[in-house]
Amino acid sequence: MEPLQNQKIRRRSTSAVHSAVEARAAALPSREELIAFIGGAPAPNGERAPARVTKRDIARAFGVKGEAKAELKLLIKDLQAEGAVARGRKALTVQGRLPSLVVADISERDRDGELIAKPVEWDSDEPAPRILVRRSQAKRDRSPAPSVGARVLMRIDFDPDAGPKAPAYSGRVVKILDKMKARAFAVYRSASDGSGRAVPVDKKAAGREYLVPAGMKGDAEDGDLVAIEPLREGRLGLPPARVVETIGSVKSERAVSLIALETHHIPHVFSPAALKEAEAARPVRLTAPREDWRELPLVTIDPPDAKDHDDAVHAELDTDPKNPGGFIVTVAIADVAAYVQPGMAMDRDALERGNSVYFPDRVVPMLPERISNDLCSLRAHEDRPALAVRMILGADGRKRSHKFHRIM
Repeated sequence: MEPLQNQKIRRRSTSAVHSAVEARAAALPSREELIAFIGGAPAPNGERAPARVTKRDIARAFGVKGEAKAELKLLIKDLQAEGAVARGRKALTVQGRLPSLVVADISERDRDGELIAKPVEWDSDEPAPRILVRRSQAKRDRSPAPSVGARVLMRIDFDPDAGPKAPAYSGRVVKILDKMKARAFAVYRSASDGSGRAVPVDKKAAGREYLVPAGMKGDAEDGDLVAIEPLREGRLGLPPARVVETIGSVKSERAVSLIALETHHIPHVFSPAALKEAEAARPVRLTAPREDWRELPLVTIDPPDAKDHDDAVHAELDTDPKNPGGFIVTVAIADVAAYVQPGMAMDRDALERGNSVYFPDRVVPMLPERISNDLCSLRAHEDRPALAVRMILGADGRKRSHKFHRIM
């Protein structure tokens, strides 16, 4: 039988261990508190999460110290394994949710005239969430005055109880990152007092017309298409704006293209992540199972100034005695999948566009020019990956068989 003194020592040791475990657990945030903090909610001490939340930020905000830090790491790992929290570049985010500080483009006004923004980077196949831009209630607020087209830095909040039609995110503009993106296209109308009006070509996005104060029209003439930059709004009257560029007659090719881009919301600026992927892409080398068809004299049929040669053709007589008078026809298209994989930023940008758009004076490509005009352009005497179909046609023009090939 164990001595009574040893039993007391064991009970005291067990009690000490339990007390230590309970103390560490008490020092840890709950799962709900942790997820809320990573999502942008303040910690109990009032500290808000930074744009990129790290384990160190969490420990500081919740006062986690000593041995409890190891327990905190395990809790975070559990949340990651459950899919509740995602880890990016040394930072944590709530799975499927935007961080508390985000770069966004102001894309439109809603029916109530409120500005709506969308995040510049969004890592999901689902449509990017809409962010309501809150107006400041302070009378002497000196924060930036954003407008449709601006790229801004926003501090946002998430409302899980938002209705199905209302934006779940809302926030305020911390800083305008690119004033050039704050421009809008409008038709300038002059007034007798030296001022003028700017009527946006996309009334749904820009809302009402603008007042161009005297001396701020540049060299614009009545009826010209102009690019305007909104100024800080006053309490009464039309919002002011100044002309930053005169495009010229609304009937010019350039004007027609810009108006179409604006009114149909055609994306024409690629995300930084997509551009980075495109620049990092390297030419594909010939490896199995891709077949070497470089000796086949395929030809592209494009205008002399075309740069995106995305398809090529070839035809020859079929020498098979079983198909007298028949032809072998080959059609090859650029193998975009060799460079763009599902889930990549280029894939998401291409999905948003759907196709390349051709205007009289320009082409708005579906993929960055490094891909569309270079690596996936079937240039003469340069190795390019392609997907080809070889068709056997009878003398009557009917297809007898076909087969697909991945080729170089």
